[in-house]
Amino acid sequence: MIEQSKVREGESILQEYKNGKTALEKRVIANEQWYKMRHWEQIRRADKGPQTASAWLFNSLANKHADAMDNYPQANLLPREERDKQDAEQLSKIVPVVMEQNGFEQTYNDEWWDKLKNGTGVFGVFWNAEKENGLGDIEIRDVDMLNIFWEPGISDIQNSRNVFTIALVDTDILQEIYPDLRFRGDGALNTAEYIHDSAIDTSKKSIVVDWYYKKRAGTKLVLHLIKFCEGNLLYASENEEGMENGIYDHGKYPFVFDVLFPEKDSPAGFGYVDIMKDAQISIDNMWISFEKNVKQQAEPRYFRKQGAGINDKQFADLSNSIVDYVGDPNDIIPIQVNPVSGIATNLYQLKIDELKETSANRDFSQGSTASGVTAASAIAALQEAGSKTSRDMIKASYRAYVEVVSLVVELIRQFYDLPREFRITGVGGDTFVSYDNSNIKPQPMETVMGVEVGGRKPIFDIKITSQKSSPFSRIAQNELAKELYGAGLFNPELVDQALICLEMMDFEGKDAIVRKVAQNGIMMQQMAQMQAQIVQMAGIIDKLTGKDLTGAVTQGTVGAPMPNKVEGTDTSVNPLGDAQKTSKQNITDKARRTTQERTAVK
Repeated sequence: MIEQSKVREGESILQEYKNGKTALEKRVIANEQWYKMRHWEQIRRADKGPQTASAWLFNSLANKHADAMDNYPQANLLPREERDKQDAEQLSKIVPVVMEQNGFEQTYNDEWWDKLKNGTGVFGVFWNAEKENGLGDIEIRDVDMLNIFWEPGISDIQNSRNVFTIALVDTDILQEIYPDLRFRGDGALNTAEYIHDSAIDTSKKSIVVDWYYKKRAGTKLVLHLIKFCEGNLLYASENEEGMENGIYDHGKYPFVFDVLFPEKDSPAGFGYVDIMKDAQISIDNMWISFEKNVKQQAEPRYFRKQGAGINDKQFADLSNSIVDYVGDPNDIIPIQVNPVSGIATNLYQLKIDELKETSANRDFSQGSTASGVTAASAIAALQEAGSKTSRDMIKASYRAYVEVVSLVVELIRQFYDLPREFRITGVGGDTFVSYDNSNIKPQPMETVMGVEVGGRKPIFDIKITSQKSSPFSRIAQNELAKELYGAGLFNPELVDQALICLEMMDFEGKDAIVRKVAQNGIMMQQMAQMQAQIVQMAGIIDKLTGKDLTGAVTQGTVGAPMPNKVEGTDTSVNPLGDAQKTSKQNITDKARRTTQERTAVK
């Protein structure tokens, strides 16, 4: 039984975890400013000169994000046992619908911005009992790095003793839900906040904490949840009946960390902003110096000898055609300003190139080409080579996506007791599918002579493919298909050579093409066997009845050998004989034979 004293223990652990995450929170807040091109506010320059911010860093982030969204993932579930094949096929269609209903593409979009800026994006996969009018359904959210806390020193979030998440909730709403409790709404828990352009008032909000922790029950660890706010216990799963196995049967924290560049002893990593910020500030500093130099040359300044008798106001006003002075005109001379040298501009360009190289955001990856490169194949090869870092990042996100899909399947296994209706959109149109968890729930253990045997839980392997390919990838795939067709690899008569050639190649969708080519070869062999059987049957029928397969009377007699030619048709060339003629030809041949028979009778 969880008592009120447990809340004070949770608050103490949360504060300990928060202290261990202070440096990370400062970096996340600073990186958000760099992303918004507000980094001068972070640097806090002592001088009051121009503070121009160029967008080289932002351009690199935007290009990487575009690569990620061009390769939006899609899951395909494969069974480990033959009996689970049907459920795997249904789940492969249902899981994308569940993702779509959760607006996962937007969640994936937001998570990738977090990953690029801060080095870590976090997915949260929960069961929301209030969705679908109280029926409940799966909920997938992007979790802010400032709102999640874990045990310092661990590298895998699943190894943390506890995990906390916080959320701001209106105090008056909490008071309505829990009228017996009292909420101060003073935000006693000091939380990190982003720097916003608009003023955000949090004085009327309270911080609600979700405390996830694992507890050993027998031979396994189960996951429990406690909700508390300002010292008040709001919910404890251990106090609920039927929660002996925790809130989720899978026993995992419902969070998936997608890390860009990992760090030791931390589930979080660092991102491209951390790598590029030094080069970006050098670029901006040099550009500011160039601006100052141009301004000094465009607006010259002068040395004036004291007592020269120059009318300062007239001299400073460029609209005056005449300036009064008393004394020698040489008493005022311009200040010479040297223009920026070529070395400085070269250094400036080198810094830009450094930022491009360190972020792997070269010109080819953005569609630009260098002078002298005009061939389409060369451009395609350079683009492919330049995108290898993007492919590496995307593969890491695919691994995180596998974990997300795995949690979704486990929630379906646990909570989809009642049939759910899904609309599946395919090539042939919309189909409607009803599905529940009756086939994938863990089967109970049978006891034989005191020993538990026969328990089974269907397991599915998850394979990720790219749902949305870039236009270049689609064009390349189409060109490859035309080349394979032109080489005759789809000809069933060349199936052996085609399979050898395809085995040496590597491209997306290769397995499906190999299966199709093999099936076509088998089908051609079956048709050849059927043709031979038909010729053999035609000979037997002709011997027994004196008629061919169409019912026409042949010149042979019962028991006589079958002639090689029938009415001018060479069966060695056309083994099916009259069976391959059109109906009109058969009628003509039959009429000719009838006329010949009548003539013979006369």
